[in-house]
Amino acid sequence: MTFDSPMLYLCTGVFGVLTLATATERVLFRRSKGEASPMLQNLKERIDSWWIMAMFLTAAFLVGRIGMVVLFAIASFLALREFMTLMRTRRGDHWALFAAFFVVLPAQYALIGVDWYGLYSIFIPVYAFLLLPIVAVLRADTQAFTRRVAELQWGLMTCVFCVSHLPALMSLDIPGFEGRNERLVAFLIIVVQGSDVLQYVWGKLFGRTKVAPTVSPSKTVEGLAGGLASATLLGAALWELTPFSPLQAGAMAFVAALMGFLGGLVMSSIKRDRGVKDWGEIIRGHGGMLDRLDSIVFGAPIFFHLTRYWFTV
Repeated sequence: MTFDSPMLYLCTGVFGVLTLATATERVLFRRSKGEASPMLQNLKERIDSWWIMAMFLTAAFLVGRIGMVVLFAIASFLALREFMTLMRTRRGDHWALFAAFFVVLPAQYALIGVDWYGLYSIFIPVYAFLLLPIVAVLRADTQAFTRRVAELQWGLMTCVFCVSHLPALMSLDIPGFEGRNERLVAFLIIVVQGSDVLQYVWGKLFGRTKVAPTVSPSKTVEGLAGGLASATLLGAALWELTPFSPLQAGAMAFVAALMGFLGGLVMSSIKRDRGVKDWGEIIRGHGGMLDRLDSIVFGAPIFFHLTRYWFTV
């Protein structure tokens, strides 16, 4: 990958914002006379984590498609581990779990790496879904069999299949956009993660009506509307990163942000069902890997297929 002007400006902007956030946090810390409140400590942890994530993403961008495949394969492994840790597995699931982590997951990303679309697009929802119940049933443990298999299948769908569509963007053949596909990954991540932050800000400022109070009490209709509108404008402003026109970029950003919001609700419902606040603690201040990927889970495959069907040869 080469850093042309749009990507250089983007990276400069991202690291500039992080530098400003760090400086602001340090000023607030000094004003607190070295006694950081829990909120200030959480802010510091979040900023530090964003620095680490931004550097990992930048390194993957520099390496290219293989770097992206490896990075998100690791992210999928960690996310699947968090997901399955909260599920009610039994000894009879050990073979199926081994197959999921050490056969299905690496195979999916290997197929992404060699750009075998005809297989990676159906490998998990067809072949893995048929394979895993067969492996599980060989252990002859029928207690809660349907639930156990379904939880493993759903974990693979969300944590592996959906997330793998991010590095899959690197292989799309878009006329006039050759060698710049990493921009699509950056565009999607910025729009979806930006939408999350903007929904929170709009909700804090104007939020009154709860969207789904039993699932996520902090999410409001006003926050959702403001976040989606802001994310749409953000996507349109970043159109030079993409093969889209400003109008198309805004529309793609809207769809990705909306799917991100809905995906976040679904994943929050699963956490509430399991009685936990976060998926894990691997990312300080952010929870688990899946807490960072939950909105990407639904947005990535939709964004990928819209781009593939409408903008590739």
